[in-house]
Amino acid sequence: MTIKEAQQQVDVWIKKYGVRYFNELTNMAILTEEVGELARIMARKFGEQSFKEGEKNDLSEELADVLWVLICIANQTGTDLTEALQKSFDKKTERDNKRHINNPKINRDEREL
Repeated sequence: MTIKEAQQQVDVWIKKYGVRYFNELTNMAILTEEVGELARIMARKFGEQSFKEGEKNDLSEELADVLWVLICIANQTGTDLTEALQKSFDKKTERDNKRHINNPKINRDEREL
């Protein structure tokens, strides 16, 4: 599925099952909540915390939830995420094309894995 297709499918789902988009501020709060749920799993899976009994630990579900709400915000604000992502690639390439390669703090052996 392309990003454009994902934006279209979310829009169809919202209009069919969700009645309408939540307003932008509500969706921003929901996005923040979903990122917090993702952070909790990351802290437990890759950090030093441990899972509580019965606690969800599905990283892919939380990543998808974050993406879903981000797509909702893009749709309701008229943002073409494919175009926006390409602009971000272009900006980062122009700005950072040597920055990370020449950063002695980054272990080159790890980057090649």
